[in-house]
Amino acid sequence: MSQAPLMDLLDLLDLEQIEENIFRGRSRPAIVPRVFGGQVAAQALVAAGRTVPEDRLPHSLHAYFLRTGDPGAPIVYTVDRMNDGRSFTARRVVAVQHGQPIFALSASFQRWEEGMEHQAPMPSAPDPETLPTAEERLPAYGLDGAVVEKMLEARAAVDLRYVDDPPFGRYGEPREPRSQVWFRANGKLDDDPLLHVVLATYVSDMTLLDSILLAHGRGGWAVGDVVGASLDHAMWFHRPFRADEWLLYDQESPSASGGRGLGQGRIYTRDGRLAISVIQEGVVRVPRPKTA
Repeated sequence: MSQAPLMDLLDLLDLEQIEENIFRGRSRPAIVPRVFGGQVAAQALVAAGRTVPEDRLPHSLHAYFLRTGDPGAPIVYTVDRMNDGRSFTARRVVAVQHGQPIFALSASFQRWEEGMEHQAPMPSAPDPETLPTAEERLPAYGLDGAVVEKMLEARAAVDLRYVDDPPFGRYGEPREPRSQVWFRANGKLDDDPLLHVVLATYVSDMTLLDSILLAHGRGGWAVGDVVGASLDHAMWFHRPFRADEWLLYDQESPSASGGRGLGQGRIYTRDGRLAISVIQEGVVRVPRPKTA
């Protein structure tokens, strides 16, 4: 497969520095007519990382999606150097479009050190090579051809394989609020550890709210039976990993209420190491019937 989509994504995440602590990023249309949340989160983390010593990597991020992003306009990222300690470095990033903040991120970076070790065990999952690719699976669901084309284009830089049918693949009947996907970059990445963290951040927003839809038998935006958007996003990076090697994203939803749903996930390396924990809340609403 061509590495062109991955190269395009890496170019998208490579911000322009326009002043000290100020960066500018491009955008591009997402599956829905707004900036993809994973893109703005990944770009904000790049901006923060550009102001941190190379020996310190992100160990956590906490972010809020404040306004819908305009995919036709650049995004300006301003970095506040909140703290530079002996072991930890803290940064706050605000993303601005048209004079208004659309996203805010706080990230903490740590210099590597030895420590106590334990982790939750990796759940069982089939080998990723035994699962159909997106190109093989998505057209089989009978979705509108334009929808399938948008989905394949939006995910062309990532090889993302569902363990079971996604919400839009089998909807109408509630299922267990849990889903799994394997993913990796569609090509080789260099050895910069921050790049692998940024790529995982980008992908983490693609499927995390799926388990909410499964619990209610909803198919999502692809079939038009829900309206939703990300509200906040938090990640903890526990152990080193490579985003160009298979990672298992195990996701579930413990709750939905008040027009909001919560998704939580754990990302494991193929050999069973817990690499990342993720939590996200999103708006998930059933569209109101149109009145005559």
